[in-house]
Amino acid sequence: MTKIDIISGFLGAGKTTLIKKLLAEAFQGEKLVLIENEFGEISIDGGFLKESGVQISEMSSGCICCSLVGDFNQALKDVAAQFQPDRILIEPSGVGKLSDVIVAVENTAAEVPGMKLNSFITVADASKVKVYMKNFGEFYNNQIESAGTIVLSRTQKLTQEKLEAAAAMLREKNPDAAILTTPWDQLDGKTILTAIEKVSLADELLAKMRAEHGAEEAEHAHHHHEHDDDHDHDHHDHHHHEHEHHDHDHEHHHEHGHEHHHHHADEVFTSWGKETPKAFTEAEIETILTALDSGEYGSILRAKGIVNGSSGTWIEFDYVPEEHEVRAGHPDYTGRLCVIGAELKEDRLAELFGL
Repeated sequence: MTKIDIISGFLGAGKTTLIKKLLAEAFQGEKLVLIENEFGEISIDGGFLKESGVQISEMSSGCICCSLVGDFNQALKDVAAQFQPDRILIEPSGVGKLSDVIVAVENTAAEVPGMKLNSFITVADASKVKVYMKNFGEFYNNQIESAGTIVLSRTQKLTQEKLEAAAAMLREKNPDAAILTTPWDQLDGKTILTAIEKVSLADELLAKMRAEHGAEEAEHAHHHHEHDDDHDHDHHDHHHHEHEHHDHDHEHHHEHGHEHHHHHADEVFTSWGKETPKAFTEAEIETILTALDSGEYGSILRAKGIVNGSSGTWIEFDYVPEEHEVRAGHPDYTGRLCVIGAELKEDRLAELFGL
């Protein structure tokens, strides 16, 4: 299987820096090819890539956006045939339309067995979001709107207020993408990859609940022979995801049906989640989690999150009914929280967390 990741971004956003970080910390041991296509930019420094065993296929035929149909498609096939890599990173020209590159990759992947478009990322300078949206409307917005993940660079230059404003502007153009707001120097490349590959908190929580449910079933198996026929459709495969952090395939987002939880076969559980750079104090989180027990927000089964703490540390929390834990945590790519339960009152939850 060859995974293809597209790392786009405006000139000077920090794509090369991100690629170097991912190569050093997230992609070790993978056979990797970088296809880059520069448009009046200084070509990436081949030295560091060759040292890490990366083959470079340079396209000198001009801007990707001008040569998508023929050259690009062929270059991708050649690279796959010649190197059989685990992963191909594509760094398109800073002024190319990301949507064009995505379509070109999808068209090629459809013709090459074992090749798949894995992710499409836009690196954006946090301090320039507003001015770029205004001045480079079409191209810049296309990169933002088409991204599966938006990686903000230079976030440490901004105040908390400006960072939240930049994230809100991006969120308006792209309601679904994970937006990475934490300064990179605080993050490991693998944490960044979690954002890019869409491992959502809801998925983590549901996997945990499935595992617990499995253990519970094994324990009670001999008491429940008469219920065996119920379990055929109780595999928890089709969760209805309400969180903003979506499944791997955006286009399949709406196909998830509801499903019944084993505790109350008549109740339907959904998940609500948000990503936010907002900072919280431990006391605020304690108050919020205590409020979840009130029943005013729906019947809540689980909640989990990792958020920015207002004192510069990170706060992790876990909630089960009548019981919760709040502790210091490690930085994540942005603050994330998730609530799972029945008849969730989403507007009230957003209000409770101040989002």
